[in-house]
Amino acid sequence: MNTVNTTKKPTLKTLSGFALLGLSALALSGCANKAVVSYGDAQAVETTDINFGSTDLQKVASQMTDSLLASPVVGTLTANTRPIVFVERIKNKTSEHIDTESITDSISTQLLRSGKFRFVDMGRVEAAREQLNFQNDDALVDPTKAIAFGQQVGAQYMLYGNLSSIVKSNADKADVYYKFTMRLMDLKSGLVEWADETEIRKTREKSTFGW
Repeated sequence: MNTVNTTKKPTLKTLSGFALLGLSALALSGCANKAVVSYGDAQAVETTDINFGSTDLQKVASQMTDSLLASPVVGTLTANTRPIVFVERIKNKTSEHIDTESITDSISTQLLRSGKFRFVDMGRVEAAREQLNFQNDDALVDPTKAIAFGQQVGAQYMLYGNLSSIVKSNADKADVYYKFTMRLMDLKSGLVEWADETEIRKTREKSTFGW
């Protein structure tokens, strides 16, 4: 006795339906996983973790700038002139990877905005030298309009500082203490004309649901 196969083969219409369902599922999955980008307040307090962050950078830069500008000694130095300052990159003495150049740039920018100082950018000396070499040695440049060597002005003062930290932790609590110190030195006499420091302490405690 012959057995009749009653299983229906999928039609082209059915396969098309399956394909559409699959594409719809992929589309919905893509929408569910799509990241949403939005702008936030750059001055908002950052509390993501206890590492050195944007709020800490803004705090130390503003406090050091305000302290320097409010100093009576600096007030005397800038009363009738705009001293030329070389800002050395802040030394990172913490165990973290911190972009201290951002702190240096922020302090330099705020001081320059005050109108009391001028700056020598030592980080661009090599690039300036290459440009002067080009102007004085290349036949393409009009020699009567080239900037001659030996006319740049040197810095009178150097602003420098250190960022250090002490980290303590146990099973329930983590504590980090930051200390930021800055000094302004007269390059001619070697005397420190101004110095100040600021501190930051951040703690993280274990919650009921873990870190």
